[in-house]
Parts: sequence; C-alpha cells; structure tokens
Amino acid sequence: MFVHDVKWKLAGISILTVLLLSGCASSASSEWKLAFSDSGSEKWQEGWFLEGAKASVVNGETGMTFSSGPVPLEQASHAVLWTKQSFSGDIKIEYDYTRLDSMTNETAVNILYVQATGLGAEELPNDIFKSTQQREVPWMKSYFLNMNTLHISYSTTGPKRSHYVAARRYPAADLTHFQKETQIQPIYENIDLFQPSETCHITAVKEGRRLVFSAERDGKIHSFDWDCSSFPPVTEGRIGFRHMWARSSCYKNIKIYTKK
Repeated sequence: MFVHDVKWKLAGISILTVLLLSGCASSASSEWKLAFSDSGSEKWQEGWFLEGAKASVVNGETGMTFSSGPVPLEQASHAVLWTKQSFSGDIKIEYDYTRLDSMTNETAVNILYVQATGLGAEELPNDIFKSTQQREVPWMKSYFLNMNTLHISYSTTGPKRSHYVAARRYPAADLTHFQKETQIQPIYENIDLFQPSETCHITAVKEGRRLVFSAERDGKIHSFDWDCSSFPPVTEGRIGFRHMWARSSCYKNIKIYTKK
C-alpha cells in the first residue's frame, strides 16, 4: 500500500498510479468525459437496478443509503446495485463512501464491480439486466461463475488483521477454482480504512490493462494498483456496488468518466 499527503509532494506513490488517477497516462488527445452522474439525493430507480429481495436503497440529503439484507451468513441477504447504463473502454469511477454498519463478520465485504457483462450464452446474455431475475437471491457464485468483470473488494470487517483490499477478474471455471484462478496480485492487507461512520473519497480507474483503486481520507490518499495483463481484457459493461450480508453504506457524488 502507498500513502501520501496531498498537501506535499507525491512521494511514496508510483508515478504511473498518479497519472492514472489524474487521467494523464494516455495520449494528450484523449481525456476523461463525464458519462454518468448521481448526487445520491435523487430517485435511485432512474439510474440503477437492484438485485437482492431483502435489500433497500434510500435517497436523502446525505446521499444514497444502500443496505443489504439483515441476516448474517444468509445468501438471500446479499445485494448488488447496478447502473442501468453500460460503459465501454477506459473508465474512471468516483464517489464519496461512508460506512454505516458496525458488522464484525470478516467475510462481509463491499465490492466494486467494474464493467460487468454476461458470458454470452442464451441463458446468460451479455446484457446482465436480461438475466437479473436469476439473481434475486444474489449468491456470490452467480456472479463469479457467470460474468466477465473486474472486482475490487474493500471495506472488509472483523479484526484489523483481516482488513484488505483485493482485485479479481471473473469468471472462474468452477467453485473450486475461484480463490486462486480469479485473484489479481497483490493482495493489500492490514488496511486501516473504512471504519464505521468514516467517509472516504473513492477513485477507481481501469485504463488499458492497469487497475487502480484509491481512498482519500483526511487529506491523505491510500492507493492500490494491479497489473491485469495476465488476464483477458475487460472492455465494457455495467458498474455495480455489492454488499455482502448485513452491510450498509452511504454513496454520494457518484461520477463515472470514459475516454472519448
């Protein structure tokens, strides 16, 4: 993990990571263009669809509160909130994230899905909205076996030693291969972020075969990056927020950019 204070020089963080986050890594003729914006205070149904019958989404002045079902260790209490819009090419995702729950089960993570599509089969079309009814109970396996997407897990719960930020590339061949087959190295461990009631500004960038995830808190940026070149490229799809059981967070000032 790299940490730097934004008031000082960008020491301790790779130049490539800085360029990716700022949008300067590509050619001068290519720049980020706003493709999606949601303050979090407007009606969420206009821009999103929800998977998980026990989940809830509530808009308010402080943002969009997304809560999964209340029962720990219950598959039906997972939830995923997807953009209705799909995005192609390089992508940058930004939002203000506040953890609201005090969950202690270390398997209860939050996940950011970056450009998700189906596998292209008749029962799993590229457009995941067409198969959304199959995920009314949002089992994790329904996603990592049946989708092409990048996955960033963060805001993990439990003792500090179990807190991590990690990336994966779906799909896995089967259940037994998920853990090793989809993992993009490295795994960042012992992360001191995303405590209850704590707000971070999240930025995630997928540019070419590089993936970067950063969380800004109290003027400091904590940045994590991965080289995805050993996996097939992900080029298009929807953006999703996944909550494992009994998680609740507030999302505000969500913005998604693409390269034009």
